[in-house]
Amino acid sequence: MRLWNRTLCSGALAFSLFLTGCTNGDSPEQEIFQTLEKVVELEASFEEQQEPLLELEKKETAIYEEILSLGMKEFDQIVKLSQEGLGLVEQKEAAMEEEKKSIEAAREEFVEVKAAMESLEDDELKKEAQALYQLMEQRYEAYMTLWNHYKESMVIEKDMYELFQTEDLTLEELQMQINNLNEKYEKINEANDSFNAFTGEYNEAKLEFYKKAGLDVSYKN
Repeated sequence: MRLWNRTLCSGALAFSLFLTGCTNGDSPEQEIFQTLEKVVELEASFEEQQEPLLELEKKETAIYEEILSLGMKEFDQIVKLSQEGLGLVEQKEAAMEEEKKSIEAAREEFVEVKAAMESLEDDELKKEAQALYQLMEQRYEAYMTLWNHYKESMVIEKDMYELFQTEDLTLEELQMQINNLNEKYEKINEANDSFNAFTGEYNEAKLEFYKKAGLDVSYKN
């Protein structure tokens, strides 16, 4: 009756970069660079939410396992733990909302890069830029799929903790709820893998674009 093992997002963008050497004027290539690195900065709070979310998941899993180890003679303790579990789910919801705000702000900034990409004079470089843009759009779509699955899982989690507070709860009812949750966690893990894959592809494509654009870049400390 154990729950599916969950994984959290790890699809953070690569570390911020900065231009080195001569940067006189604002060429389309430089404008693209500045926008893309601003996107990295805007997603910083997304990355910051990962560790707190992981800690909340660990605490909630511990509570869930403790509830399952108790018998109905300890119903009062089950109710108490269930209420703690509900509180943790609410904390996860708040953290996920902050994470989503960070992604949405970054996406709004990212859209601004399209004009500079269209201004590129080199046709091959423009194709590279368009492919890069498409990768990031796919990444954002993958994140929204992931976020929606995660949001739905928290609704099921709340229902489960409410069920635990029902004294006449049957094993069949509980198993059905756990099965629903496991199915949702499987979708979460699949969506997370997709999001992480697009992130990796985008990071590699971005560096390749900078190289072909003749931009001399270095990692920020």
